[in-house]
Amino acid sequence: MAYWLFKSEAEVWSWDQQVAKGETGEEWDGVRNYQARNNMRSMKLGERGFFYHSRKETEIVGIVEVCAEAHPDSKANDPRWECVDIKAVRPFKTPVTLAMCKEDARLKDMVLVNNSRLSVQPVTDEEWKIVCELGETDPS
Repeated sequence: MAYWLFKSEAEVWSWDQQVAKGETGEEWDGVRNYQARNNMRSMKLGERGFFYHSRKETEIVGIVEVCAEAHPDSKANDPRWECVDIKAVRPFKTPVTLAMCKEDARLKDMVLVNNSRLSVQPVTDEEWKIVCELGETDPS
């Protein structure tokens, strides 16, 4: 299974809003970066990702799951833009900040540490385990 990280500004779309969408989840729309779009195109149902608040908090706050594979972004007028739907799985017991990731030598190659601007990014199996450990959250 592949793992991912989804970034959102808390004032635009927060973890609490994601949780409120329940089992139906929400379209991860508005992504206008080809690399991020291509990441979503490769996602499969049931794959997991981190929900990351960007800008002010800069922290991973929960785990989400892909509940619909890539499809046209309903908010785009251009067919090039696609997105997936995600649903909340569980919150982190302890949020994992960007600073924590940067300070942990085991995460030195993580995309978040080296390219914090990419809004949808891959996470390796090992990074997944480490971040879940830091967040005191079950990785399964």
